[in-house]
Amino acid sequence: MKTRDEAVKLMQEWVQSESLRKHMYCVEAAMRAYAKKYGEDEELWGICGLLHDFDYERFPYYDAEKQAGHPYEGLKLLREQDYPDEIIQAILGHALYSGVARTSNMAKCLFACDELSGFLVACAYMRPDKFMSLTVDSVKKKLKDKKFAAKVSREDIELGILELGIDKDAHIQFVIEALTLIQGQIFV
Repeated sequence: MKTRDEAVKLMQEWVQSESLRKHMYCVEAAMRAYAKKYGEDEELWGICGLLHDFDYERFPYYDAEKQAGHPYEGLKLLREQDYPDEIIQAILGHALYSGVARTSNMAKCLFACDELSGFLVACAYMRPDKFMSLTVDSVKKKLKDKKFAAKVSREDIELGILELGIDKDAHIQFVIEALTLIQGQIFV
């Protein structure tokens, strides 16, 4: 099993964008929190969150038919380096265009946390104390504003919550709490 340190090193070799790195740390934090909640391996789930977009900068395009671009290119390397198939399947599943069903709890959580984490960071940027006072109601209000964080797919957020089978408010609150723990790392 690969370690978090090895995953961080790989991510830092491939990702130059500080904002993309921060996004990956956020998804890692949310995944670790869900692993703990469900009694799963926090290291394994965290690595999944940490590496889910590590090839995006180099391969931002995708061709599902040819299985090229993000996330296919990065997964070739993860396979070569013997990362667990559970991580590979979850990362494939986070890309709707891959056609890979999200069947494991890890895959469902990754999809449910990915877009929401990015949206929550955008919401927190608007507050002087960042995540500390961010509420579910304010997040839901911002979700209705299609111009706010316009690139974030509201449909993916809703689908992730549906597939995870969790209450929307509970999920948003849970991820806010997970991200609050790394607030100092995100807002530097």
